[in-house]
Amino acid sequence: MSMTDVLLPEFDLEMATTRRLLARVPTDRGEWQPHPKSFSLGHLAQLVSWMPGWITNAVQETSLDLAGGPNYTYESTDTLLAVFDRNVREARAAIEAASDEDYQVTWSLRAGPQVLMSAPRAFIVRQDISHLVHHRGQLSVYLRLLDVPVPSIYGPTADEPWQI
Repeated sequence: MSMTDVLLPEFDLEMATTRRLLARVPTDRGEWQPHPKSFSLGHLAQLVSWMPGWITNAVQETSLDLAGGPNYTYESTDTLLAVFDRNVREARAAIEAASDEDYQVTWSLRAGPQVLMSAPRAFIVRQDISHLVHHRGQLSVYLRLLDVPVPSIYGPTADEPWQI
């Protein structure tokens, strides 16, 4: 079984679930945060919308430089969904186009000249999916705290039955 065959079912499942959750983010609550040390809802949602793009980078490039950091803004939920959808399409196409040999290429995370980590692309893609799921989990807690109905994720929630 190829890496593409291994990655795509998980990718498709996690992106569909993430989109359902992201669609629930109330645009008018973007600045809300559950704690002073926490991301605001709008910035967390924006990060989740960007993260599939990290997969595209991991598959098509050999590094990502974090120097300068992201420039978070407050966007409407419709804008976040459009960004997410574009990033998902591009990431899926990158995964489909990659060969097993491509997944063995070393990819590095950098902060300017400093290498923060390096690993084969296959590991990085899996880590990126897991990282996105982690932030999606945070987003589900934020929505619960705001009394926004949480969709089915890996099973039913207090608000919705299974999504199949």
